[in-house]
Amino acid sequence: MNSRLKLVMRSGKVSLGYKSCCRSLRSNKAKMILISSNCPHLRKSEIEYMAMLAKTQVHHYSGDNTALGTACGKFFNCSVLTIIDAGDSDILSSTGTKE
Repeated sequence: MNSRLKLVMRSGKVSLGYKSCCRSLRSNKAKMILISSNCPHLRKSEIEYMAMLAKTQVHHYSGDNTALGTACGKFFNCSVLTIIDAGDSDILSSTGTKE
């Protein structure tokens, strides 16, 4: 998962954070949402509900927000990552989503 995530960061388009995730879900641009394991429960359920309405796949990342931020190549914590365009990566098809 981490190698695919690095490829998405290089060749695709992503947004980090809760607010930008909600924005992209409302505008129906999100292809997939990654949520870290220690994301607050209320925030996680709100994202899952909005993703269900937008028919977007939600993937629960096995690591915490520090690991997700590091996997993205950032030096800060990130509890929610939105994939808008996968680029050259096959991350959407490998997790069961069709584009």
